[in-house]
Amino acid sequence: MTVMAERASSQLSVDMFERIADFAEREDETVRFEFIDGRIGLRKSTNGNHGAITMWLIRQCMRARPELDLNPLQGLKVEAYRKGRARPDGVLAPVDHFVGQGDWADPRGVLMAVEITSYDSDTHRRDRVEKPRAYAEAGIPVYLLIDRDNLSILVHSDPDLEDGYRDIHVVRLGGKVALPDPVGIELDTEELKQYVD
Repeated sequence: MTVMAERASSQLSVDMFERIADFAEREDETVRFEFIDGRIGLRKSTNGNHGAITMWLIRQCMRARPELDLNPLQGLKVEAYRKGRARPDGVLAPVDHFVGQGDWADPRGVLMAVEITSYDSDTHRRDRVEKPRAYAEAGIPVYLLIDRDNLSILVHSDPDLEDGYRDIHVVRLGGKVALPDPVGIELDTEELKQYVD
């Protein structure tokens, strides 16, 4: 991003960002923008393995907790005072929780946000630094990071508005991982090994 683009995005209002994001998505459905820490980020199209992991997780959540939906399309208002917009790879909430909320929903009532690392230069900053902080500030109880680079699953819990998530539990890909309450699901991640590029 150029210095000029950085200055423009730091002065960009949330309303203007939403108009830009809506326009871009109408023109090209593979384009997804986020607005975190006053910067516009572009969510790149994912590959088949990324999508397979998403679908695997949706099936696991449906089996374990049929009263919940893992929505891979819902955007969230994140950061203190609603100054950010994020598009997680999945948002776990009660069935029909997002009805009538539009593209950018209030995070209240969300049980878990999910991200799956992509093989791009921004994945460290976006998925391991900015997103956990934004989701913790939004009060989302659990952040699940499926880290394909490090062959691990990271479960972030106990969010604090100042410090981020206070508890981070790491499990090697292939192991069993317990997602704490209010999610309350155990995942056997052995099957995910086949989706690592």
